[in-house]
Amino acid sequence: MSNSTARPEADARAAGRAMALRALLVVVYLVLAHAAGVSHDGRLAALALVDIAVLVLLGPLLRWRAWAWAALALAATGCVALARTRFALTPLLLVPPVFVALVGYGFARTLAPGRVPLITRMAVAIEREPLEQFTPDLLRYTRGLTLAWAVLLGALVVFNLALAALAVPAGLLATAGWPSPVPVSEAQWALAAHAGNYGLVGGFMLAEFQVRQRRFPGRYTGFFDFLRRLARIGPAFWAELAR
Repeated sequence: MSNSTARPEADARAAGRAMALRALLVVVYLVLAHAAGVSHDGRLAALALVDIAVLVLLGPLLRWRAWAWAALALAATGCVALARTRFALTPLLLVPPVFVALVGYGFARTLAPGRVPLITRMAVAIEREPLEQFTPDLLRYTRGLTLAWAVLLGALVVFNLALAALAVPAGLLATAGWPSPVPVSEAQWALAAHAGNYGLVGGFMLAEFQVRQRRFPGRYTGFFDFLRRLARIGPAFWAELAR
């Protein structure tokens, strides 16, 4: 095998491993954040925040950049100090709305004039057909679906910020010294902010797929066939979307 072909294959394998590690870090964060909210344990909250720091810095960490390891050490030190205070769980309250806002922005920014909507780009990659072969009806549908995702995620941002504000005893209002008009326990926050978010997103995906099957029949044999094709487009596509 020549160097010209070996390098792209090695890069693809490295990108695949990095994506798998990111997925694992997300799962670990969800478990830690939920456990911290239910038990009101500052140590678990600190571990969840360190997990987020690793997730954000993962690329340069895997390339052994000194500044990334120094930043991680600084973040871990700050999290350990925060775990000893009454504000230990407060940053966790803001992670769901910030994360959902970033994903929603990823959808919304592709609706700007002159850009290809995100769902349209995904459909091109999944179907492996050039954009020029897409029918006007399919182009309208994928653009409308991109807008629907942006609106749904924007609503979830508002919902999560409201939960963060109302949570007691470490919610945004409570830590500022104001009583919560509708007290939400941290266990309730953990359930709503994590299981609720992903349940709504998963439910929307399933419902939309049923609509798509009726509008454009014959493209997929079922929902798992769609997921298989979605996974097949590879990490390089998702890295390109982030630019």
